Formats: sequence, C-alpha cells, structure tokens
Amino acid sequence: SNWTMGLREMTEPWKGAVGCLGVAVFFAMTIGIISWQALEQSPEEWVLRGRDAGMLWERGRGALLLRALPAGRPVLAIAVGSVPATEPPPPRDRCWHDGGQFCYSWEEDAELRLSLEPPAAPGTECYGVRWTPLRPDVTLKDCFSMANVSWYGGPSIRAQRWPLNSAESPAQPLVSGDLSTHPDGFGPVLERYFLGSTGVTVTVAPDVSLLLSLESHRQFCLETPAGRAEPLHYQLCVSADVAAARRHRAGAPAGAARTLPDTALLGNFPPCRSPIWRYHGPEGSAAKIKRGLRSLVRRLKRHRLQEGVVALGERGTAVLAAATPHSRLSRPQDLVPSERRRRQAPALVEPLELSITLSPYASVTSPLFLRSLRGGEAAGYWLSRQPRPGGSSIPLLTTWKGQLCARLNVTSEAALRWYLARARHLRQALGATYVAFEGVEGNSFLEQDVPAPAELAGDGYTEVLAAALATLGNGTIISAGTRSSHLPLFVQMSPLCSDWSHAGLKGLIPSVLHYSLLGYNFFIPDAVGGSVAGATPRDTELFVRWLQIVTFLPVMAFGTPPWLCCDAWVLNLTRQCIQRHRDFVVPLLLKYSEEWQSLGYPIFRPAWWLSPTDPVAFTIEDEFLIGDEVLVAPITEKGQMWRDIYLPGEGHLWLDTNTARVFDGGTTLRNYSASLAEVPVFVK
Repeated sequence: SNWTMGLREMTEPWKGAVGCLGVAVFFAMTIGIISWQALEQSPEEWVLRGRDAGMLWERGRGALLLRALPAGRPVLAIAVGSVPATEPPPPRDRCWHDGGQFCYSWEEDAELRLSLEPPAAPGTECYGVRWTPLRPDVTLKDCFSMANVSWYGGPSIRAQRWPLNSAESPAQPLVSGDLSTHPDGFGPVLERYFLGSTGVTVTVAPDVSLLLSLESHRQFCLETPAGRAEPLHYQLCVSADVAAARRHRAGAPAGAARTLPDTALLGNFPPCRSPIWRYHGPEGSAAKIKRGLRSLVRRLKRHRLQEGVVALGERGTAVLAAATPHSRLSRPQDLVPSERRRRQAPALVEPLELSITLSPYASVTSPLFLRSLRGGEAAGYWLSRQPRPGGSSIPLLTTWKGQLCARLNVTSEAALRWYLARARHLRQALGATYVAFEGVEGNSFLEQDVPAPAELAGDGYTEVLAAALATLGNGTIISAGTRSSHLPLFVQMSPLCSDWSHAGLKGLIPSVLHYSLLGYNFFIPDAVGGSVAGATPRDTELFVRWLQIVTFLPVMAFGTPPWLCCDAWVLNLTRQCIQRHRDFVVPLLLKYSEEWQSLGYPIFRPAWWLSPTDPVAFTIEDEFLIGDEVLVAPITEKGQMWRDIYLPGEGHLWLDTNTARVFDGGTTLRNYSASLAEVPVFVK
C-alpha cells in the first residue's frame, strides 16, 4: 500500500528515468549475450567428416580447410574466390539426408558440393569438390595456400623449380606448350595433378576448362574461364605423408598397362644405342647431308666413340625425304610398306644407328600440303575452322619454325593412317631405327581463340596424337606428354640455356624430378652443355658438370662433340662417363623400370621419398635418388668445389663411391668436397 501510494506521488520525470533505465539494462544484457556467443563460437565449423580426415569452413576469410584426424593436423587451406567470404554455411546444409555430402548455395553466385569419394588406394581418403556457377558472369577460383606446404607436379615451366613454390606465372590455360616460342607459358609435359608435402593431392578432371596461376611463395590458383558458366570440380586425397600420397597415385588410365620404350636406347644391349649425337652439319642438299653424316661418323670412330645414335633434325629429314624414291606419294595405300620387305638401311651412319625427325606440320607452300589438298578425302587431313552452315572448311593456319603451316587433323582416321604410313615409309627408306616427333604440344585452336572440337579441348590434341604415334613401335620419341606416361614412348626434354641459371644447368635436376614424378621416366635430356644461346659452349666447367648429371639419366645426348668444346682430358672423361652409364646406371634403370610397370613408382626420386616427414627434404632441388639405393648430388654452382649434401632416410647407411666412407642417413654433410672431375654418388 505504501509503495503504491509512493509511486502515485512520483513526478512524471522520475517515471521516465526509471523506464529509460530499464530499456538500457535490457539492451546491455542483449549485447552481452550476443558478444558472449560470438566469442564462444568457433571461427571454424566442420562441414564434412570422414574416417581419417575432414573439411571445415573458416568464417573469417571464407576458406575450406582440410585436416587429418584424429589430431586435426593441418593438411590444406583453400581460399575460395567469387563468393561472399564472410557468409558462413547454414547450420543445416541441403544434403543433410546424406552424411557423405555437404551442399550449400550462395544465392545468385555459386553452389558448392563436397562429397566423400571411394579411396584411390588403401590408406588414403578422398573428397570431391564441385563448384557450379549460378550466373554466366561468375568466375570460379580456388587458391591453394603454400604456407607450410611445398607443392610439386602440375606443368613444366621454363626455369623449372622444385618445389613449385618459387615459380611465378599469370593465369593462363593449363595446356602444354613450346617454351622456345612461348617462354612465359607452360612447358610440354604436364598433368592436372598437384602433390603437397603434407600428404595431399589435388587432381582435376580432364574435361574441366582450367586456368592456372602461380603466385610465388603464396598460393597457386585453379579457375574457370570468365563468362562461360562452366563448373570447377577436382578431387582431394589425403595420405599419411607425401611419399605415401605419391605411391597411391595410379598414373595410368584404368585398364591400361604401363609399357616400356626401346630399352636398347639406354645402352644395355649391343649394339649400344647410347649416347645420342645430334647432327649440326650442312643441310643444303641430300648430298651435303650424307657427306656431313659420314664425316661425323668418321670423327666419332677416330675418338673411339663409335657407338650410339646419330639424330637428324626435321629440316635434314625433309631434305633426305624429298630425294627418296616414292617420297611424292601421298595416299595411305601408296605409303604402306610391304611386311615382307626387309629394311635395307643406307650406309649413312654405320656402325651407329640413325634417328630422323618429323612433325605434324606442313608448310602451305610445300608439295606435301598442296598434294594433300587434291581430292575430297585429303581435304580433311588438316585442322580446320568450323565451317559456317553451307560453307566449306578452311585449314586452321598457324606458324611453325617461322613458316605458315597447317597442322595434322588427328580427329580424322584417314589423316592419321596417311601420316603414320608416311612415317613408316620414311623410317624404312632412310634406314632409321628411331623416329622423333616435334610439335606434339599445344592447342592451335586456343592459340587463335577459335572454338575447338570437343575431343581437342585442352590437351586433347597431344593425348590423341601420342596414342597414335605409340602404334609405330617402341622406338618413337615425342616432344610432349599429357595423360600418356603409360605409353612406350621416349619424351624429349625442352632445350635449356647454356648457362648456370635455372633456365640452364640448375633447372636440369628439377626437370628430372618433375618428369619422373608425373610418370615420364624415359626422357631424353637436352644436349650436354645446353642448346639455347646459339654459340658452341666453350665453358669447360659447365660442360663437365652437365656431363656428370646426364651420366645418371636414361639417355646421354650431345650437341657439341667433346673434342670441339674442351681439352683432351674432357674427351677422356666423356668416354668414362659413357662407360659408367652403361655399366652402373642402366642396370639400375632396368631394375626400377619393373617397379614402375607394376606399381607406378617414379624411377628418379626426390630426397623426401626416403624422408617423407623431414621438412629439410621438401626443398632439396640439386640431388636425386635412382630408386631407393643410389643418391646423386652433383655440383650446380659455377666455380664451386664443395657442397652440402643431405643424406635421406634416418636409420640408413650411405657409402660414398669416391672415398668408400660410410655416413648415417637423416644427416647433412657440410662443405663436402667434389673436384671438377668428381661427382658425389652414394650407395645405400
């Protein structure tokens, strides 16, 4: 009663003050509760969990995180582009009825679908990531962080790095190319496969239109072309470590067996077909070429180097082909050689073997191109622009070695039969053992911004042509590789500069590791000393250090003979290296080629293959393993007579073949001596 009387006696200002105080308390409590919830709420939210790993959404930066279970070890961070980064996934996703999927849609932008997928191998767990644009102008882009992760695989580049973290490249189509004409593009050997040092792999389907950018030491990004509303989908797989992740990669298409090229080119069977001696003599006429070839063979004999293969370039092959009987025939039935006729080799390079060079290009002024256009069937032998309704097809012209050319139409069975028959005819007529094909890389439609047939999108041309050339036999050499590592083909490496940079000698071992990681173990390195820069290499030290590395690779190749570039002791060293290659290296290659055939393991392996959890091993780019038992650690710095050598594999013992000293694995030898005539080689 007293309270009621007192309240009635209060003035109106006092009543207002009490009311405001109540409202203020209410708002303070509300803000406090919201702040408490925000602080207590984790910035990361699980969106999909498997048995061995799981994916989270990080609200702050809009990123997908992949972590290994049960400890939550960070494996991968993916920065998501072109969607609102601050909007978290809803508490209940659209695939709530399926525990193996997570779906979420950013209205009017893109839809994300994550799914658990069947594992590629025991001990690994895989996730599918699929983005679908909801508007034509949406560009999908996922960027993979390089923070605490070393990345390998993907494309070859001009100054090859191992790992890719220090490489730089703007966004461009992930398609093989010719580095001599497009030095800022991607090289001739690539796969849509990236391997991270945390044990994660990123694999992109071949039917995805894909652009790749490399941002040095920050990230690499996968994105779709702008304005085409195409989906972006890839697969993530997690393994225990980086070596286990690479072991789990099949590398060959389902149902396809891995087959070896002609191992005689390695030099293991008499007559020894290694090394390769590249012919750089006169090419003005067939008579001059024949005299030049015989002169080269005489000099090789004089210097006791009379075994191997003499390689003739494309121009020299064309000149000899023009002087060959029946070379004017252009129909497939005219060029198929009789199976009963034995190959009668002209005595051009005896006792050595001959390699000739062809390409899928024909100059528009060449008799070959003009004759092929006669008749209705031959009109489809060359790539053409898509004709307008009622119109006729027009050859898609491009440039090759400075000439305006047409390119073979690999989608035409008649064209492939004609081309392969011509190659067989020239191989037989010239007495060649090997046929090298240049210009296999690249997408002519993409270069001219012309719509391509579906089967030739991306690297379809390289894939189709490589499969066709493999039918010529295991003595075939091609200049590019994508999804073709299982075929019995040698792959010619890109030319390197005659210097000590990553575009020259320093890039050789990273290229070896890159090719072998992707499954291309049977490659032919560039000539000793490099072949880009024009002049004959006169740097004796560079020639020797290059020679020491090539000794331990599948095939040794020379552009400049050692007696022209260096002193007599280098000529003697060359003979010793060739013999060491035949006696020591080739048996190792044959041993581990069986392992590659059965398991798909690379023959040339990085240091982390034996030390998959040691961060020191992740960035070593100047040494390599042959299998599990030989470590090669050459000198790649000018004027240096010592180097640090990392011996991988804790618990293993390594024997120095030069000094017979034994060292523990998992250690680093500081300032290890290596004179100009020595290359450090260790046997486990």
